[in-house]
Amino acid sequence: MNLKSKSFIRLALVFCVTTLFIGCNKSRDYTKVSRGTGWDLNSKEGGFRFNPKFKEQPTGPGLVFIEGGTFTMGKVQDDPLGDWNNTPTQQHVQSFYMDETEVTNLMYLEYLDWLKHTFSPEEPGYENIYIGALPDTLVWRNRLGNNEVMTENYLRHPAYAEYPVVGVSWIQAMEYSKWRTDRVNEIMLEREGYVAKGAPYKAKAGETFSTGTYLTAPTLAYGGNDSITRGGKESERIAKRSPDSTNLYAQQKDGVILPAYRLPTEVEWEFAALGMSDLREYNTYRGRKKYPWSGSYTRSGNRGMVGQQLANFKQGKGDYGGIPGWSDTGADITAKVGSYPPNDYGLYDMAGNVAEWVADIYRPMIDDEYNDFNYYRGNIYTKNKIGEDGRVQVVTPEDIVYDTLSNGKIIARNLPGDIHKVELEESDMYLRTNFSESDQRDFRDGDKMSTRNYQSFGFETEDEAARMYNAPQHEVYADSTGLALQYDKSNDRNTLVDNEVRVYKGGSWRDRSYWLDPAQRRFYPQDMATDFIGFRCAMSRVGSKTQGNRKRR
Repeated sequence: MNLKSKSFIRLALVFCVTTLFIGCNKSRDYTKVSRGTGWDLNSKEGGFRFNPKFKEQPTGPGLVFIEGGTFTMGKVQDDPLGDWNNTPTQQHVQSFYMDETEVTNLMYLEYLDWLKHTFSPEEPGYENIYIGALPDTLVWRNRLGNNEVMTENYLRHPAYAEYPVVGVSWIQAMEYSKWRTDRVNEIMLEREGYVAKGAPYKAKAGETFSTGTYLTAPTLAYGGNDSITRGGKESERIAKRSPDSTNLYAQQKDGVILPAYRLPTEVEWEFAALGMSDLREYNTYRGRKKYPWSGSYTRSGNRGMVGQQLANFKQGKGDYGGIPGWSDTGADITAKVGSYPPNDYGLYDMAGNVAEWVADIYRPMIDDEYNDFNYYRGNIYTKNKIGEDGRVQVVTPEDIVYDTLSNGKIIARNLPGDIHKVELEESDMYLRTNFSESDQRDFRDGDKMSTRNYQSFGFETEDEAARMYNAPQHEVYADSTGLALQYDKSNDRNTLVDNEVRVYKGGSWRDRSYWLDPAQRRFYPQDMATDFIGFRCAMSRVGSKTQGNRKRR
């Protein structure tokens, strides 16, 4: 055999081995072939549809990625008040996203504008939707203060557009978060070509978009208007090539729809406020931070900013912003968001400006003995309401649910297009070990009567006077003149804590520097508002803990 023949045989062998290797690798491309059955994915002939282009969860509008981890939650500094309501505990937080800034007046006005145009207050039955979402502008009033300029201008004047919204109760903040979820996912679906172009801007009272309804019963979304839900170019393209109608709508497996915007939990907020510097060092946690920035002082030592305050807070009696011509905070009330340096996560105003609502029910204790992963108190589990026809029940303009709060304010708790939610039944919890009731707010909160195996032994557990957390219960009832309000005058009340008070975190423009510590925690009724509490939204992270390629130290 001559040299040329040998070379040809070698090349042929190399070609065969290379082809075989490529073929084997191709057969293992599980974005195209099922790992379980070997069937082709996204086949023209039909079968299972899958989004092979999905890499990771996109970051929603206004959000910053926060990589989760272990940290020391609670007070690690001196506790001069001696309340010890947040003793140090080791907690682990899953990765999540958080708003870069507090929700501003401009952002909230967009919400109000949408409500007003979609559910006109002049239409019978809709007036309480818009009115119930309005911030309480009277929170600025003071018996011995001249603050009417803020009462009349703070919410709507363009000079305050980028200032944090205040006068918003915890309930209103939650409703805003739900609305924001639907608007963001609606525009995502339009951009991906699933719903008709312009649909987000043409909402009608009976054809509003709901993320939950679209995912659960897409044919009922937009009030059942098929021309909207299947009016996008992507839906038209799929309809031409696939007889399977379920693929005409975006599903969770497509990765187009984002998780819900919501209020951050207390543990998430505190973790995000601390930032990364001095928190982790060579994969250890140190837990000695006092502020969202490094160091033990509230003034900057950086060149060009020496002596400037790093947050907006009250520096002393009668001192909200320094002397004229030498303002060391640049503000007396709230300040424009982003006016002060961000922390290491890129979050602004995690100390000062306004305190912020978080999702948790307040209790003096953090029960890390039961759970130290994604800690949260306030779970009320629900399920979709199913009608006699076996389909989920969607809210119509005729059956909107309103809540009358303890202060007499009326709030819409669902909107047309949403799915009706009901509490779990006993059968839903049968033989479960991880939860036994639909309402878990009282679980292991220090009250014997709230424990799972407690026996009454002669008195009813419903006796509010015998409970540990028996705050005043003011009554709201209807009479011939309309709503009547009645103060609770009972002498048996011994606390302001109940299941209707929520935690708020961070210092505000009204607070001294003591309250700037991210570990500080206070509570306020969830249906009331002030001039120093605002909020920002968060979003859960699905998939990997890290974002992009992980960097090793």
